[in-house]
Amino acid sequence: MVGTGFSARNQPDREALDALGRALLLLGAVPLLFRHRRPVPVVFAVAAVTFAYLAAGYPYGPVFVMVAVACFAAVVHGHRTAAWWAIGLLWAGQVLLSHWLYRSLPPAGDGPASWGQALPAAAFAVAVLAASEVVRVRREQHAQLRAERAVAERRRADEERLRIARELHDVLAHSISVINVQAGVGLALLDSDPEQARTALTTIKAASKEALGEVRQVLDTLRTPGDVPRAPAPGLDRLPELVEQAAAAGLTVAVSTVGTPSALPPGADLAAFRIVQEALTNVVRHSGSRTARVRIAHGSGSLELTVDDDGPATGTEAGGSGNGLAGMRERAAALGGTIEAGTRPDGGFRVHAVLPVRPRETP
Repeated sequence: MVGTGFSARNQPDREALDALGRALLLLGAVPLLFRHRRPVPVVFAVAAVTFAYLAAGYPYGPVFVMVAVACFAAVVHGHRTAAWWAIGLLWAGQVLLSHWLYRSLPPAGDGPASWGQALPAAAFAVAVLAASEVVRVRREQHAQLRAERAVAERRRADEERLRIARELHDVLAHSISVINVQAGVGLALLDSDPEQARTALTTIKAASKEALGEVRQVLDTLRTPGDVPRAPAPGLDRLPELVEQAAAAGLTVAVSTVGTPSALPPGADLAAFRIVQEALTNVVRHSGSRTARVRIAHGSGSLELTVDDDGPATGTEAGGSGNGLAGMRERAAALGGTIEAGTRPDGGFRVHAVLPVRPRETP
């Protein structure tokens, strides 16, 4: 209202801004309150009111700002076609008023406008639409980036959750299997051979202590991000401990190494240890064989792990979640490796993993 009043002072040849003119200005501004909910009806309504305002001969000026705001809202909300049609029809109507209908419309005695005046109006319309398109594209890019960041954060959270689940499964499955076997031995020999039962209880104590330590280490990773783990992650250097634990559970493990051992990256070292640990745990829980063979082959850029037992499967329910093989495959896949697990033709069972590794540079 104020801006149009100032503009009217420099346009004495136009109609004075009376009550009808002010009502049209108000009628054009009110729909803008709903431009985000109903952008298409709003842009056409504002364009129609603006055309009526111009047809009544009222002064040019800030009335075009209403059209710009309505078109901006329509384009930003994805209705660019409606915005183009609305502003295009308004421009065509203005040309029609300025060159053909001026004789029958106020103000009295008005003459035709020069064709040169149509060019600035067209440039204004194109500038409004172009600016709206730029803002729309920027908003879409920001929305896409936010969505991609949200997806990446969810993926990282899922990967971390799966990693922790694998660690807990591997630690608990192995330790609980040893404890279960030794508890059975202790119960069976409690009366007939108390000394052997005492040995079984000692093994249970050691296995449970180690399991608690490893679980605590895994849970430490859930503390404040950036905290350094209190203990190093296990690797193949702890394979002798694994063999001793398997022996305590009644499983004899023969380990052979092919090639020249080299320092492995922490991720590959941990994965190799957990794969062997889970494979031996499955032998203890599911196989009737009391012997297992572990073969570690160090190659150029790869590490091959083979765990064999002579079977047969016991066929008894050994408990557990059944996620051991899936966890091994996930560990191998995370490093870009492969793993095969299945029965052998002679009735035994084999786990064969190939992990691509790049040996660390040793000082």
